[in-house]
Amino acid sequence: MWLYVVACYLFAVVSSTVSEQPESRIVRLDSGPVRGYKDPNEDIFAYYGIPYAKAPSGPDRFKAPLPSPIWFDTLEAVDTKIICPQMPVSIFGLDSTTKVMQEDCLIANIFVPNTDEKNLPVVVSVHGGGFIIGYGNFMKPKKLVSAKKIIAVTFNYRLAAHGFLCLGTKEAPGNAGIKDQVALLRWVKENIARFGGNSDDVTIGGNSAGSTSVDLLMISKMAKGLFTKVIAERGANLSPYSVQVDPIRNAKEYAKLLQYDGEDDIHNLEDFYKSITYELLQSGNVTHRTDSDFLMTPCVERDIGEERFLEDSPVNILKRADFEKFPMLFGYTNMEGLMRIDIFDSWKNKMNTKFSDFLPPDLQFKSEKEKEAVAEKIKKHYFGDKGVSDETVLDYVNYFSDVFFACPTLRSISLQIKAGNNQIYLYEYSYVDDDTPVVPHTNALLDGVNMISSLDEKNISDDLRIMKHIMRDLWGNFIITGKPESSEVPAWPPVTADGSPHMALKKNPELRGPLSEKRCLFWNEIFDKYYRSPLPPPPPPTIRNKL
Repeated sequence: MWLYVVACYLFAVVSSTVSEQPESRIVRLDSGPVRGYKDPNEDIFAYYGIPYAKAPSGPDRFKAPLPSPIWFDTLEAVDTKIICPQMPVSIFGLDSTTKVMQEDCLIANIFVPNTDEKNLPVVVSVHGGGFIIGYGNFMKPKKLVSAKKIIAVTFNYRLAAHGFLCLGTKEAPGNAGIKDQVALLRWVKENIARFGGNSDDVTIGGNSAGSTSVDLLMISKMAKGLFTKVIAERGANLSPYSVQVDPIRNAKEYAKLLQYDGEDDIHNLEDFYKSITYELLQSGNVTHRTDSDFLMTPCVERDIGEERFLEDSPVNILKRADFEKFPMLFGYTNMEGLMRIDIFDSWKNKMNTKFSDFLPPDLQFKSEKEKEAVAEKIKKHYFGDKGVSDETVLDYVNYFSDVFFACPTLRSISLQIKAGNNQIYLYEYSYVDDDTPVVPHTNALLDGVNMISSLDEKNISDDLRIMKHIMRDLWGNFIITGKPESSEVPAWPPVTADGSPHMALKKNPELRGPLSEKRCLFWNEIFDKYYRSPLPPPPPPTIRNKL
């Protein structure tokens, strides 16, 4: 009797344990089988940490990615902590300090709706972070996947100097990080059907540097045939940080941040970058540069006989119309310059003293006198006779909004329209929730602080929940049909050559005319006269300087 009771107890425990195990599915890839699990809160299956390529190591660390590794045992796709080497930060909800940084960090995360349907539309999301921080699991598009029967992919790519050192040499040709992005898209093309996705119906989307990435992917021959639609949120291929104007100068400047004191020679500089630890490599802090640049970003590559991501400057490619035209959902958030509000108090006096230090890097002048004159003209355009002060803090926000996002986006769109793309849907997100704080020194609310891509709906207002529903509806329908449609907004036609219309995504969205017309027309005049096109690194000298 005693043995019977014990046996019944053990059976009950085992049965309970089995019943508590989440439902799982195995997908068999060419590289090996992977097991994903049912999400506890959404009707989807999630597969985390699947290797899509391999980051080269040692002296090859700056080269293009290698093919995915092969495994034979089933990979438990549950690891959510792998990220690429980067500065440890905890900001805007992103916390790399709790993750596991490792050299071989090229992993993908797949989110699949709980359905037996096949050939589902696919969206690949490129994370932001100025090309210096971030990781694929920062935002998980679970609600979009469950609501729209879409497969979503997020992933890591190499960052900062690890991903974007550009010396124009065999060992550091440039663009390793964005070549990771191409490798991911090629992996999706080859594998997404195994998860139920349509490899011929892939939308690429991104936020901030991720938006800049997808706008660059659109004009890259290396990425041809890998996607059919583009969503660009808050970043363009003409943004000041999008492409290095002078990669060798940037490499030297960044090396000084790492305490490099060697000879001013490309070969010695390359040896330095190849030999240092990843901790030192990623320790250069470029987050608060006055010129709106991050130094280690994509570049125009020198031809060294290998596949290149970017063969010419984005402006030249756009003007030649030498790219495929896709439906695009393109825009930004109102008051983007709030990303610089935390350093307003330390910058306002510096801006009054030498405003030219705050000009974007893609401008050039014949002389220092001309540069100072243009800087004064721009300063007066934004701040009038009052200068940069607590009284003009909103003008400070507008200045950085225009430099980083608004005006580069509108310039890129204008060139695309002239090149024949008539399928661009323009928006500005300006929803303000009642609970948002105010801009320092003003009574203005912090517009747009609720990120468009954020899917967290805990402890939010009913109005914000409705706004998120509208955004998912618009974005989801664009991914499915190529058009942002929703019963909650007016009919939304593509933008035309005069810059209108655009959708004002706010409480009770409405269709409006041109965006930021006056401010960006001013910048168009500046760039028409002073624009400096990014160039590839020159050939390195054949003989190195001796240390």
